Amino acid sequence: MLEIEETALGGVVVLIPRRFGDDRGFFSETWNRARMAERGLGHDFVQDNQSLSRAAGTVRGLHYQAPPRAQDKLVRCGRGRLLDVAVDARVGSPTFGRWIAVELSADNGRQLLVPKGFLHGFATLEPDTEILYKCTDFYAPDCDGAVRFDDPDLGIDWRIDTSAAILSDKDAQAPRWRDWRSPFVYGEVA
Repeated sequence: MLEIEETALGGVVVLIPRRFGDDRGFFSETWNRARMAERGLGHDFVQDNQSLSRAAGTVRGLHYQAPPRAQDKLVRCGRGRLLDVAVDARVGSPTFGRWIAVELSADNGRQLLVPKGFLHGFATLEPDTEILYKCTDFYAPDCDGAVRFDDPDLGIDWRIDTSAAILSDKDAQAPRWRDWRSPFVYGEVA
C-alpha cells in the first residue's frame, strides 16, 4: 500500500509508495484514486508535468496558481535528487509564512502533496534531475505567479549556495514575500 507522513503544515503530506523489487529493479504504484480517497485524499488530477534540470543548483519556484485555477500538486522525482519546498500562503492560517522541505529522490521514492494555498518550489541537488508532478487543474497563465525563492523573511534553507542558483527570468524577478499579496485565504476553498 502506501505510507502517509503528516508534516508541520496541515494538508501537506509525504506519500511513500511501497516498492516491490527483484533483481530487475522495482515496481511501485505511485497514485491510485480509489485507495487515496479511502485515506482522505480525494484529489482529481487532470494534468501531469515533467521537468528536467540539467545542473545541480537549479531552482524553480516559489510558484503558485491563483484561484479560480488553484492547483493541488503531487510531486516526485524520477531521476536524481531534489529538495522540494512548500510554503503556507493562506492568509489567516496559523502556519502562514512557514515552510517545510523534503528531499525527494529516485532512490527514496517519496512524494510530496502540496495543496492549494501553498507556494511550491524545488532545488536540484544532483545534475540531470527529473521532476514529475500531477496537478488538479490545468495550467492557466493568467493565474500563474511566483514569490522570490531566497526571500530573507521566509528564510528557507535550500541546501545549495543560493547566490549561485540557476533561475528563470520569472523567478529572478519574482517579488519579495512582504511585497506580495496572497490570493489565498485560510478556510476558503481555492
